Amino acid sequence: MNINEIFDMLKNPQALQAQAEALRAKTASIEATGSAGGGMVRVTLTGALDMKSCEIAPEAVDPAEIGLLQDLVRAAFNDAAAKVREAVQRELAGGLGGMPLPPGMFGGGGL
Repeated sequence: MNINEIFDMLKNPQALQAQAEALRAKTASIEATGSAGGGMVRVTLTGALDMKSCEIAPEAVDPAEIGLLQDLVRAAFNDAAAKVREAVQRELAGGLGGMPLPPGMFGGGGL
């Protein structure tokens, strides 16, 4: 995408809004699964960073170690969130013709 194409997009707010909606829809369709504890805890997130599923292996559950289980769920969520951010960055960078995205644009992980 060259500078003239960017200026043309800015002159047409409806087209810019339509492109933004298309990017949002594409981002929302992204899914990533993160894991922790050697796969004992798995979390799947959408591109909007909503948790779609959380799977916990039976051997991971011990009432005496609930703190460890909570740490594993948090670690799996963070792993999946990092993967979603990477996928979103790839999708958006491709849609912007390879232009870099501003750091922190979508929260942690440098997006």
